Amino acid sequence: MTSIVREGRATLILALPLMAGQVSQMLMGVVDTLMIGELGTVELAAATLAQTILHIPMMLGIGLAIAISSKVSQARGAGDPEKAREAGGNAATLAFFLGVLTFVVSILLLPILPYIGQDEAVVLRMPGFFIILAFSMIPQFALMIGRSHADSMEKPWPAFWIIFSGVLLNVFLNWLLIYGNFGLPRMGLEGAALATLISRIASLIGLFWWLGKSPALRGWIPTSWLRRRSKVGLWKFWNIAWPASLQVSAEFSAFIVASFIIGTLGAAALAAHQVAMTCVATIFMIPLGISMALTVRAGEAKGSRQPERLRAILTSSWVMGLALSMIFATVFFLLRDTIPHWFLTEPEPIRIAAALLLIAAFFQLGDHSQILSSGVLRGLDDVKTPAYITFFAHWILGVPLGLLLAFVADLGTSGMWWGLSAGLTASAVFLGVRAWKMSG
Repeated sequence: MTSIVREGRATLILALPLMAGQVSQMLMGVVDTLMIGELGTVELAAATLAQTILHIPMMLGIGLAIAISSKVSQARGAGDPEKAREAGGNAATLAFFLGVLTFVVSILLLPILPYIGQDEAVVLRMPGFFIILAFSMIPQFALMIGRSHADSMEKPWPAFWIIFSGVLLNVFLNWLLIYGNFGLPRMGLEGAALATLISRIASLIGLFWWLGKSPALRGWIPTSWLRRRSKVGLWKFWNIAWPASLQVSAEFSAFIVASFIIGTLGAAALAAHQVAMTCVATIFMIPLGISMALTVRAGEAKGSRQPERLRAILTSSWVMGLALSMIFATVFFLLRDTIPHWFLTEPEPIRIAAALLLIAAFFQLGDHSQILSSGVLRGLDDVKTPAYITFFAHWILGVPLGLLLAFVADLGTSGMWWGLSAGLTASAVFLGVRAWKMSG
């Protein structure tokens, strides 16, 4: 019990700035949803569709961030700065190519958008916002890499403050560019995307300036982030990153596909889905922050050859996850009729969003526990089996069940969410068993 308390305290200390950082990033999405929502349901649905498409490459970026967290924390545990520098350089090179590829593919997708079965008004309103946001993925991927490198060295607070400043800048720029304040042109939806782009570039400049100046990190980061890399080294790093991406994308892509399916039910259903997803995803940033800390701490334990600590690290995280899930389930249950009014003004999407928040209350425990188990497994470089587990839970169970409930049982948007809830629960059970086995 003493070791569980000790490891839990250490994990929480590291997780606090990571949780704060993840929540601050999500606040950017919340603010965008609130401010774009004032433009109307069609604009909010158009922003939702664009962000949904870009979540697909985002999952690959998250895989790179997971891989660098694992490798740098293991290198730190082993006292090997050369391996940390190599991991950072490989991740940065892959992130740059991924960002450019995302932008190019997004341009190529524009002629296809009218044929994806979405509301015509939503598709017509989307392209300008979509292309600017796609370009902002280049600095966003680089931000993820730099921040993960710093977090893995247990230096998370400066990165947090830099990125949080970017969130505040985004809010101010939204106010200027969406509504045309201070004499600037009223840009509406495109103004929100431009605000995101500028704030991400500013955050990137600030973060990498600090990384280069920090005495504690100078010997552990690449001397040049984008110099020519060994193809063998890049391939080895990618072999760690892609299974992690698959695991994360299996869950997120299920929600992405759900967004497309829900979009066929109309703009009101899609807007309600966006509001509920924004709330769930914002709350999810807290267990995600703990999961990121678990990856670092498990990786450090592996690198320093102290496997006896792993079971206590895992158990303490489950205790924290249980407490958090109970708190947030209660919040969603009690405020399900109130929260939608913060984002929406029309009665139909408000009614749908309230029903979705009730479902969200039920799947909090599964959602939190599965990401915590994943964090420990990633620190141990166990990524392929968890990826297959997650794929099965969401794509063999969750999405088909959601379709059945939505259209055969005629439950609509709520039916799709009940299917996703079943996938999360199955993932939590199987990943929990896997984490317990691997940490023993």
